[in-house]
Amino acid sequence: MLFEGKFTDSGNSFDNRITKLFGIRYPIIQAGMIWNSGWELASAVSNAGGLGLIGAGSMYPDILLEHIRKCKQATDKPFGVNLPMLYPDIDKHIANIIAEKVPIVFTSAGNPKVWTEKLKSHGIIVVHVVSSAKFAKKCEDAGVDAVVAEGFEAGGHNGREETTTLCLIPAAREAIKIPLIAAGGIGTGRAMYAMMSLGAEAVQMGSRFVCTPEASGHQLFKETVVATKEGDTQLSLKKLTPVRLIKNQFFQKVAEAENSGASTEQLEQLLGRGRAKKGMFEGNLEDGELEIGQVASLISDIIPAIDVVKNVWNEFKSVAANPFVY
Repeated sequence: MLFEGKFTDSGNSFDNRITKLFGIRYPIIQAGMIWNSGWELASAVSNAGGLGLIGAGSMYPDILLEHIRKCKQATDKPFGVNLPMLYPDIDKHIANIIAEKVPIVFTSAGNPKVWTEKLKSHGIIVVHVVSSAKFAKKCEDAGVDAVVAEGFEAGGHNGREETTTLCLIPAAREAIKIPLIAAGGIGTGRAMYAMMSLGAEAVQMGSRFVCTPEASGHQLFKETVVATKEGDTQLSLKKLTPVRLIKNQFFQKVAEAENSGASTEQLEQLLGRGRAKKGMFEGNLEDGELEIGQVASLISDIIPAIDVVKNVWNEFKSVAANPFVY
């Protein structure tokens, strides 16, 4: 077997550094996506044997607190919170996470040194999301417990380097000794096997979990993701914070502005407030921001989160048994 770890319980679980660190059955993690990752999705993934994450990026502190408490009621399994550090009220989010004894926090979009020590002092496992091997090493130096290396294929906010997951994972594996999680373009067990063969010890999936009944995104957004074909997404807004978007009317306006040399201020004015909420949560498919990964072109259905976990895991086991049969 090329990857580190072993199947246990007759293939019904996996044993490696990530599953031990989080106390989960499968090395499958659901990304904390804004407007899509509430307590219902997080608890469903955790109950299925993976690790569910509440996406705090679209939540006010009182809303995050409500989701944490509901998630604790809905599952007795480990779950976490994804916390983008560029969002306001992060100090209040941190206080709520500590008070509610959330066991795991995934931080992103900022310096891992800022909150890692404080979170770990309260017994919280800290993981940071990066888009380069260079920053993976900085995370290790900052004392995080694990790193998510997210490639250019991913949805949502992305790295300016545009490094693909295929190149990023082996580079990050060489750069760090702590556990490594692969993200970006992963939606199948075969892709999971490929990433773990390259040195990852788990995978994080976002787009595949968007297309579940438990995800909090609008039904029209989910149906749009299912209908997305190859080439229908593109990395945009690189002058601000790069984000991969479905090509709709709003995307075309952004593309026209960027092609005409719009300034950062002009792009911020075009983006306005609540654009992501309008698209993904409220279902405005033309004027809203529709964030999704390239793997959307491989997603053909909306199925329960438990079935996503089972399907990915069973395919992973099948490929591991005979990797050269498709």
